[in-house]
Amino acid sequence: MNTPTWQKPTAFWQTLQPFDWLYALLLLAGGLFSYQQYASYMDLYEVSFLFGAVAVFSYLGWRWSAMARLVLGVALLSLLGVYSYHGDLANGGQRFFLKFLLASQSAIMWMNVLFVLAMLTYWLAMLQKSVFTAKVGSALTWAATLFGFVGLMVRWYESYLIAPDIGHIPISNLYEVFILFCLITALLYLHYERVFQTRQLGGFVLVVINAAVGFILWYTFDRHANEIQPLVPALQSYWMKIHVPANFIGYGAFSLAAMVAGAYLLAQRGVLASRLPALHLLDDVMYKAIAVGFAFFTIATILGAMWAAEAWGGYWSWDPKETWALIVWLNYAAWLHLRLMKGLRGAVLAWWALVGLLVTTFAFLGVNMFLSGLHSYGTL
Repeated sequence: MNTPTWQKPTAFWQTLQPFDWLYALLLLAGGLFSYQQYASYMDLYEVSFLFGAVAVFSYLGWRWSAMARLVLGVALLSLLGVYSYHGDLANGGQRFFLKFLLASQSAIMWMNVLFVLAMLTYWLAMLQKSVFTAKVGSALTWAATLFGFVGLMVRWYESYLIAPDIGHIPISNLYEVFILFCLITALLYLHYERVFQTRQLGGFVLVVINAAVGFILWYTFDRHANEIQPLVPALQSYWMKIHVPANFIGYGAFSLAAMVAGAYLLAQRGVLASRLPALHLLDDVMYKAIAVGFAFFTIATILGAMWAAEAWGGYWSWDPKETWALIVWLNYAAWLHLRLMKGLRGAVLAWWALVGLLVTTFAFLGVNMFLSGLHSYGTL
């Protein structure tokens, strides 16, 4: 009889490959270069954000190699776009690669087109049960995400070319945050696609992403809201750099969960059941997405309260945006409580996740349209 050989678990850092170390060194070099160039414009908080981002994206890239490739691709194309301007914003309309590919508006339009193509490809793959077509859908989603991030990075640089006092991180208005929403939701979906080894949900999740794409296009061509504007005084804070991304990880995760809930309800009724994952897997994805969204939305709410105390002198003022954020938080807190403490499963929670998306949408967009308050700078 063989005696089992017990081995000491391998430390995480021992599993890293040469590419992983090279990736981290490139990020560190980029961070050090940025610090050397712009240290005089940065305070302690911004320096912390810079090197904190290096650490976070290094770890994410180590855990998820596709993320590392995305970060390197965004960095390479963004630097190419920045270099092509040669410090003059007027070059954007004269140079081929800027005009048709790498200027912020061009890259964001490519993002929009690729997300639409990805949605159509995912649906075709599901209806045909084609593995190859589903892989094409994934590739298109990655490409759309790449161009979206390049668009935001180049837009950041363009804002400083307009004037140094106008320059700011591009997450300050509805146009910019809708782009951020598309990208975060896509990344969350691609993560779950990898973890659960299924591409059958891409068509559903891309529906909500393309709803945001539709808003971006309307906002661009009808309201001309794609123009870079100076920050209002309340947004001229380091809090924006962490509060807004945390919020939109929450929004993206809640939206993903709602789309999976829609797939769950269809499969439960026998619609596309043979083409969708098993109900227990759909339930698990829905739960994990809401759990992630709730964690980040909680962090964002706490950060928002701290930002409010600095900007307006109080942590909470029952402003409509704050009130509806609390309603969203309570909604998903109750959802998680019933699932974890009471063992509730199935259609009830799926319907709840769908209704939760309506509540979240109103908290994000409806408040801006119909109510006023301290957050009035986010109106349509």
